[in-house]
Amino acid sequence: MNCKEAEKKIPSFLNDELDGRALTEFVEHIEDCPECMEELSIQFLVAEGMEQLEQGNNFNLQEALTSKLDDADYRIRVNRALRHILLVLEAAVAAAIIVALIIVST
Repeated sequence: MNCKEAEKKIPSFLNDELDGRALTEFVEHIEDCPECMEELSIQFLVAEGMEQLEQGNNFNLQEALTSKLDDADYRIRVNRALRHILLVLEAAVAAAIIVALIIVST
């Protein structure tokens, strides 16, 4: 993912609309690109900061953004784990089908 693509995805990230591969690519890019991380921080401050200020809440931008990125990392890890489980289940089903075909053919 390049910077232009990442910047276009910032609103979707802030609205929790990214998942799967798009979320993974976005987070990986943001973690490696200081310019895009700065843009994310600015947009996050505008979106979340204004809402928190209007509600009269205290707001720690860095802590809130770090928490949002940590949540994204968690979702990525869960998604990867589920994909691995799915692959194991598919392999088990394939093995069961092969065993069943062997039993039926004998």
